[in-house]
Amino acid sequence: MSANLQLGTKIRNLRNQSSLTQQELADRTELTKGYISQLERNQTVPSIATLLDILKCLGTTPGEFFEEVDTEQIVFREEDFFEKNSPETQCNIKWLVPTAQGNMIEPILVELLPGGSTFADKPHEGEEFGYVLEGTIRLNLGKEVYTVKAGETFYYTSDEKHYIENVDKITAKFLWISTPPTF
Repeated sequence: MSANLQLGTKIRNLRNQSSLTQQELADRTELTKGYISQLERNQTVPSIATLLDILKCLGTTPGEFFEEVDTEQIVFREEDFFEKNSPETQCNIKWLVPTAQGNMIEPILVELLPGGSTFADKPHEGEEFGYVLEGTIRLNLGKEVYTVKAGETFYYTSDEKHYIENVDKITAKFLWISTPPTF
């Protein structure tokens, strides 16, 4: 969208939010109804002084009017994912929400080749959850070892050394979610 189109559209939207007709805005700004109509249809561009007067009559400031609102990404597609392959551990990690480091939770998709494992994670603050999609994994949590199969989940606090390994003959895939982000 061009700057002119945004300008006219934003002025019309503000005018409508203020429940003003084009004539009422024209009267308040000492402009003509025709000029307001042309402005809103992007057929003319106001001078800075005229724009400031219009914004004042619409109850906003230039800073508020021109503020860029960042829209939060809600849906992430495969092209958004960030992937890291670790040949030495035979572990492939796919960050499903690439900006998750700044969030409260961090979901990743882990693929462990046969004999592969994640790096051992030292005890830290937080909680971790996983859902095994394919294969069978071995969760090593402190001195305990748990076998988790496809369709099963795991959940633990991260206050002990932990890592996951694939001791099966097929690739294992699991969704792993941690809070706070640690990957």
